[in-house]
Amino acid sequence: MIEIIIFHLHIIAALYGFTQNWQRRRFRDGFLAVLIIGLLFTIGWALTGAIARLVFPVEYNTTFFTQDSLSLVLLLIPEIYFFKYFILKDV
Repeated sequence: MIEIIIFHLHIIAALYGFTQNWQRRRFRDGFLAVLIIGLLFTIGWALTGAIARLVFPVEYNTTFFTQDSLSLVLLLIPEIYFFKYFILKDV
């Protein structure tokens, strides 16, 4: 359940970043913002996934909170600062 909410937040952030950069600059800058968000998400999830597997044993997995949920929550913390300083800086 938590994964779905975090995925939707990323989709909204990517759409917002695309729209903001496309309207203020060019279409290419909007596309570049989406690529940067996707790259940060992919690399960050790979790194936090390894950390979550070390900290959270498989026996503790439940229906609502798994190792992937923990890794996405850990990823959300630095991404909030990234979005604040690079996407929301002009607002």
